[in-house]
Amino acid sequence: MNAAGVEAVWRIESARIVAALTRFTGDFGLAEDATQEAVAEALVSWPLAAPANPAGWLMATARRRAVDAIRRRTTLQDRYALLAADLAAGPPVDEAVDPDRIDDDVLALMFISCHPVLSPEVRVALTLRVVGGLSSEEIARAFLVPVPTVQARITRGKKTIAAAGVPFELPAAGERRERLGGVLSVLYVIFTEGSTATSGDRLVRPEVAYEAIRLARTLAALQPDEPEVHGLLALFELTAARFPARTAPDGSPVLLEDQDRRRWDVAAIRRGLAALATASARGLGPYGLQAAIAAAHASAPSVEATDWERIVVLYEALGRVAPSPVVELNRAVAVAMASGPVQALAIVDELIATDRLPGSHLVPTVRGELLARLGRRPEARAELELAARLCPNQRERSVLLRKAATLS
Repeated sequence: MNAAGVEAVWRIESARIVAALTRFTGDFGLAEDATQEAVAEALVSWPLAAPANPAGWLMATARRRAVDAIRRRTTLQDRYALLAADLAAGPPVDEAVDPDRIDDDVLALMFISCHPVLSPEVRVALTLRVVGGLSSEEIARAFLVPVPTVQARITRGKKTIAAAGVPFELPAAGERRERLGGVLSVLYVIFTEGSTATSGDRLVRPEVAYEAIRLARTLAALQPDEPEVHGLLALFELTAARFPARTAPDGSPVLLEDQDRRRWDVAAIRRGLAALATASARGLGPYGLQAAIAAAHASAPSVEATDWERIVVLYEALGRVAPSPVVELNRAVAVAMASGPVQALAIVDELIATDRLPGSHLVPTVRGELLARLGRRPEARAELELAARLCPNQRERSVLLRKAATLS
């Protein structure tokens, strides 16, 4: 088996192996380190002789690595004796994934990676590394930060969890519900970065977005009674459905009104609508409302035929349950489509007057578009040029500059 095969097994099995090993050792950091060592060993040995049970081989090797590490800790000899006895007389390798407990194990791992004691950027890095199975190099490429920065975040996260004495267990139902929002927000950040990269020369990083979708599907399977989990999954699926049409062959952005909707992923739209229906049955929260907005776009044959009045109502509802300046800005765009640019411009100018999105390229982008529709071309050009100066993403910046040039 070559390196690609090892990576495929790792991506599929990593969360379950780390989770099971964390329960086995009681040490989250040790479990992750031991599993990484097992993967390194697999890269050397599998091309020579691939095991019949790759997941079981990784688990057994990681267990041995963990026991070796504990043995080296002279202050933990008692724990080593217990683990060594368990390993000697314990279950066979084929039981490595422990099917009777693995679902709860993976869920516990997700809640640990998104624990409130960690900073937001550490939560994202740790979730992608430990639950998603991404390497430090992949995470660094996704978020355009140096590899040592990612490695430092992961190390800091494991040390923080150890220092805080975070147990490897599912939080009680009530606490789990309280902390679920943090887990969902981490997945949302991951998907958003994949959907529209903050900076760099690519508009979309689909591999990052699809990793967030995979994690959201896992969470939905493990927490089937939580409507916002299904709402988030619906939002991801419906947004990702447009990926094939969002960029031209050269990577340049294709605006919504210019997209070939025949290229949208129909299967993803169906999955998204099904998840939205599940969420709707229990009442829509912020993610479910965003998914409903995405569904309105996905169901429309064109921009002109889109139900903009419904989208305005949905944004108004979203603004009540999860108010934010970005929601207001998006509502302004919908109002412009439903009722014209005059009312929308008033919303944007209010955001500027209250300085609610300082330094964001989004406000001058929308304001420039509205001014252009009103025929105020010099003002519109100035706004779009300002937006281009503020925009860190090279692909978006090029679109803004092209628009500004047409207003000369």
